[in-house]
Amino acid sequence: MGVFIIAEAGVNHNGCLVTALEMVHTAKECGADAIKFQTFNAAELVTKSSEKAEYQKAAAGESESQYDMLIKLSLDAEAFENLKKRAEKIGIEFMSTPFDLPSIDCLSGLNMQTYKIPSGEITNLRYLQKLASLNKKYIISTGMSDLTEVREALEVFYKAGVPKEHITILHANTQYPTPFEDVNLLAMPAMGAELGLCYGYSDHTAGIEVPVAAAALGASVIEKHFTLDRNMEGPDHKASLEPQELAAMVRAVRNIEKALGSAEKKPSPSESGNRPVARKSLVARYAIRKGELFSDENLTAKRPGTGISPMRIDELIGRPAERDYQEDELI
Repeated sequence: MGVFIIAEAGVNHNGCLVTALEMVHTAKECGADAIKFQTFNAAELVTKSSEKAEYQKAAAGESESQYDMLIKLSLDAEAFENLKKRAEKIGIEFMSTPFDLPSIDCLSGLNMQTYKIPSGEITNLRYLQKLASLNKKYIISTGMSDLTEVREALEVFYKAGVPKEHITILHANTQYPTPFEDVNLLAMPAMGAELGLCYGYSDHTAGIEVPVAAAALGASVIEKHFTLDRNMEGPDHKASLEPQELAAMVRAVRNIEKALGSAEKKPSPSESGNRPVARKSLVARYAIRKGELFSDENLTAKRPGTGISPMRIDELIGRPAERDYQEDELI
C-alpha cells in the first residue's frame, strides 16, 4: 500500500457545515485518501479563561479566549454524520480527531475505523484508555513529546490488547508554521525503528517540501492542513495549503512513491534500450591482419555496446586474430 495522505480540514470550516462539505469534495479532487476534521466540546476541552496559543493569537487576534474561539469553530454530532455520509458517497475516508471524552462517544457512534490521537492528548491517560478500549486502528501524533512519553502512551494501547500493526506513530511539531530548522525529520524513521511501528509525519511547515521528503524517508502516513482560502478568518488558515497546493503535494508524494522502487539494483525497463547505445564494445583501433596478436595498441573501446564488453579485453590480449578487421570494426 502507498502513502496514506490525510487532508486535515481541522477547524478550517469555521464552524460552517456547508464549508466543511465543500472541503470534503476538495480533498477528494486533490487526490487525498482521507479528510480529517476535529471533534470537540469546548466546555470539556478548555477552561473559559484559557489563553490561545501564540500562533492562534497571531492568526485570529487576542480579543477572545480560546474557549470563545472554539465555540465558533465547533460542529455538532449531526454535522459529523452528514460529513461522513458525504465522504462515503464520493469515495474518500472520513476521519475526525476527538479532543475529549464525550467526543470519543460521538465519533464511535459513526463507526469510524481509524482514530487520530492529537499531540496534545498523548499524556491524557483516561482519554487514551477510552480510545484504546474501542480496539480500532490508531494514528498517534507525537508533537511536544520525548520518547519516554511516547512509550508510556503506547503502553496504554498495548495493555488494552491493541496489536502493534494497528498503530502508526507520527512525528510532528506543533508550532504553526514550524520553522524548517525545528522539523528534525530524521527523528521520524529513527522513532519508527526504535518502537517497531509504522511511522509517518504530521506537517505544519509552510509549503510541501517537508512532507515530500517524509515520503522519501519511508512515511506510511502524511497529514497536512488545508483550507479553501488562506485569507479566511481563523487560527489555522495561514499555516494551511490551498487546494492547488494540496493537489501538488499529493502528486509529488505519488511521484516519490514510484521513484522509491525496490532495494534491488538493476536496469529499469525504461533504460534497458540505452545499453547498446551508451555502452562500448571492443573494436579495432586500426586495420588488423589475420594472425596478428591482439594488444592494447590495436584494440580500443567505442560505442555501440553490441559486441564484446571492454571488461573482457584481457581475455583477448595476446591471442591471434582469426580474420582481418577493418578500422572501427567490432571484434
